[in-house]
Amino acid sequence: MNRFPERLLNGYRNFMSGRFSEQQKRYRALAETGQKPKTLMIACCDSRAAPETIFDAGPGELFVIRNVANLVPPYEPDSQYHATSAALEFAVQSLRVSDIVVMGHGRCGGIKAALDPDAGPLSPGDFIGKWMGMLKPVAKQIQEAGILTAGERQRALERVSIRNSITNLRTFPCVRLLEERGRLTLHGAWFDISTGELWIMDAGTGDFLRPDP
Repeated sequence: MNRFPERLLNGYRNFMSGRFSEQQKRYRALAETGQKPKTLMIACCDSRAAPETIFDAGPGELFVIRNVANLVPPYEPDSQYHATSAALEFAVQSLRVSDIVVMGHGRCGGIKAALDPDAGPLSPGDFIGKWMGMLKPVAKQIQEAGILTAGERQRALERVSIRNSITNLRTFPCVRLLEERGRLTLHGAWFDISTGELWIMDAGTGDFLRPDP
């Protein structure tokens, strides 16, 4: 019989004696009344960039979608399976979140692979290759910018992809309509794993700026 990872069991024991014990009433209330998060966070599945940790969020505060490179696909109502789009639709139409944050991060493996397909497990027929293909046009433009170093190209695409995802968010009718009515606000953010810095996208210019401490 396969043994469940002991590290996870120890973490669960710490959770039960710590956070769950301290916030038991909150968990019970969430179980009885349901979740009502105000923010949808679309983040990368990278283990180093967990939104709940970065934003010190408690239970029920964030509705989180995580995928490779925190991408949002364009609105495509077809017969295929669309996990990110389904979760987005649920957050907007059922939970009625008021804010959507697309958060990228430094040293993203998916972004690196998009810039250099030969360096990662990307082939035209696999899942990751097709997924990251959403960035192919802009990745090509950044690759051709000969004056940029490899690190500068990486960071540029990490941030451009956030703007690209926000553009794709607006292709969803439910998002576009609620934003036009002032009931939904879209945000971009970029987190530096090595320093802990958070950069926020200016909605008007698209530039990323560090917030005041």
